Amino acid sequence: MARNQIVISGEIIALESLRHTPGGVARVDLTLSHNSQQPEADGVRQVQCEIKALAFAGAAEKVARFAVGQSVKVRGFLAQQSIRSRQLVLHINDIILE
Repeated sequence: MARNQIVISGEIIALESLRHTPGGVARVDLTLSHNSQQPEADGVRQVQCEIKALAFAGAAEKVARFAVGQSVKVRGFLAQQSIRSRQLVLHINDIILE
């Protein structure tokens, strides 16, 4: 079975309000900022990135209670943004405050 599991911590830097899909499923779009040092090639690499993320259903309702500036840990998976865009988006299965 192929693996597609992401666990990452970061700060919420953008958070849209709770919306619903045409099918009635709760949805929240957000952006995380991640900064860390990671081991690489017998050294340490400074890592900085911004990650677009989506939460649906219960995860969206949970995310909607958070605020910009809060530090979180996210578990989820990566998927294409849409059929026409190959850009990756993190789909959140679980999110907790750190």
